[in-house]
Amino acid sequence: MDSAGQDINLNSPNKGLLSDSMTDVPVDTGVAARTPAVEGLTEAEEEELRAELTKVEEEIVTLRQVLAAKERHCGELKRRLGLSTLGGLKQNLSRSWHDVQVSSAYVKTSEKLGEWNEKVTQSDLYKKTQETLSQAGQKTSAALSTVGSAISRKLGDMRNSATFKSFEDRVGTIKSKVVGDRENGSDNLPSSAGSGDKPLSDPAPF
Repeated sequence: MDSAGQDINLNSPNKGLLSDSMTDVPVDTGVAARTPAVEGLTEAEEEELRAELTKVEEEIVTLRQVLAAKERHCGELKRRLGLSTLGGLKQNLSRSWHDVQVSSAYVKTSEKLGEWNEKVTQSDLYKKTQETLSQAGQKTSAALSTVGSAISRKLGDMRNSATFKSFEDRVGTIKSKVVGDRENGSDNLPSSAGSGDKPLSDPAPF
């Protein structure tokens, strides 16, 4: 018996026999081979869109070729004018940076950073920290000023003390004697106190 005509249900009492309800269904091989149309589009619309897509792709290739030719022509003109490649690179970088600055992403990022900065500067923690640093600076300045005033007052007290004045008088006396002796042409230093003009006594005989 032909296997193509057997009943595929193995539990059926009629297995192995042809089913009376089965009929031959013709199959269109052309429809099966063709890619199914996109849902919501007819075959005519799909064919029209495919034709338009092919045309756009051809135009893109043509525009790329034209752009390449224009770039070569531009490079030749710059070479003949003596424009350096570095200048062109700087110009391109400037243009690129300008494009970045006017881009929506850059603008949004700048705005977000500005909002964060405003929130930080307006926060209580930032204000307290700033006040603490300001107070610390003021206290340090006041302490340094107090130390400087104390040192100046101490030096003034020392200059006005009797010991310092006595020392200053002695230095002035010695200075005046040295200057007077030099003016009189004498190279001898003043004699020690208590010696006077008495001659030296002869040494005692052995």
